[in-house]
Amino acid sequence: MDIAQAPPLSAPMDIAFDYTRSLGPVLSRFMTGLRDRRVHGCRTSDGRVHVPPLEYDPVTHAPVRDLVEVAPTGTVVSWSWMSRPLDGQPLDRPFGWALIRLDGADTALLHAVDAGEAARMHTGMRVRIRWAEERVGHIRDIACFEPGEAPAGEATDAAEPAVTMMTTPIRLRYRHTTSAEESRYLRALAEGRLIGQRCPVCHKVYVPPRVCPADGVPPDEEVAVADRGTVTTFCVVNVPFAGQRLDPPYVVAQVLLDGADIPLPHLIVGCRAEEVRMGMRVAAVWRDRQQWSTTPENIAHFAPAAEPDAPYESYAEHL
Repeated sequence: MDIAQAPPLSAPMDIAFDYTRSLGPVLSRFMTGLRDRRVHGCRTSDGRVHVPPLEYDPVTHAPVRDLVEVAPTGTVVSWSWMSRPLDGQPLDRPFGWALIRLDGADTALLHAVDAGEAARMHTGMRVRIRWAEERVGHIRDIACFEPGEAPAGEATDAAEPAVTMMTTPIRLRYRHTTSAEESRYLRALAEGRLIGQRCPVCHKVYVPPRVCPADGVPPDEEVAVADRGTVTTFCVVNVPFAGQRLDPPYVVAQVLLDGADIPLPHLIVGCRAEEVRMGMRVAAVWRDRQQWSTTPENIAHFAPAAEPDAPYESYAEHL
């Protein structure tokens, strides 16, 4: 099939990471309370009790210090029905999302209600917390809410230390459909070629192809570019993190490919991090041909080329 006439590429995408934060004095007490089957709100200068608690007073902007315990029962003030739950949601069966004002609070908490069927849900419905069997100091210590008046489970006074850190897994799943220009670029990569496209107004060559950010027009001419180029700027990664493919320190650089007018971000491997420099000439290291597909990862990394450094004037306008 002619690359120019092929339909756009489309593939599912999954972006995920663990978000870890220190809680501070207010949220630390809130999460510690959840672990111990207690719910705390904060009283602000206007006398209102907020649940979850705020760290700063919305009126005076002063740090919040007055925390009060509220009941594990409350009233549904608004709701919607989730007939087809998604992965990662509190329940794996149909449930209600609801804004619930706990007894003793003036604001509503968003959580799931295990009502069984939509016909049982209504504004004004009385609900109570269903606590998770294992609690660690997280909003998910509230497994969900359920219809009822009496509290489910007694509060405890645990001797465990206060919860000061919280980790929340973040995940976004979606299907990405590329533009016609991106599709041609990716299909060329599957053939071991690098292509850019030229803006008809400023005549700059963009890799990967895109609508020209300066002139706002789509490119109209395909241009072959080399798989070697010049390091314009770079950073040395020294901090380890989950899912890291290389051991620090390593370098991520902006590589201006020969024939292109905008740098391409990529890894620099094959030399020590301290040896990477602006103007350094590098060449693409392709993965084994049997692994090629319509993905930018066909190029594993860039490595030093046996060439003299490029003069600063040759890439100065691309920094």
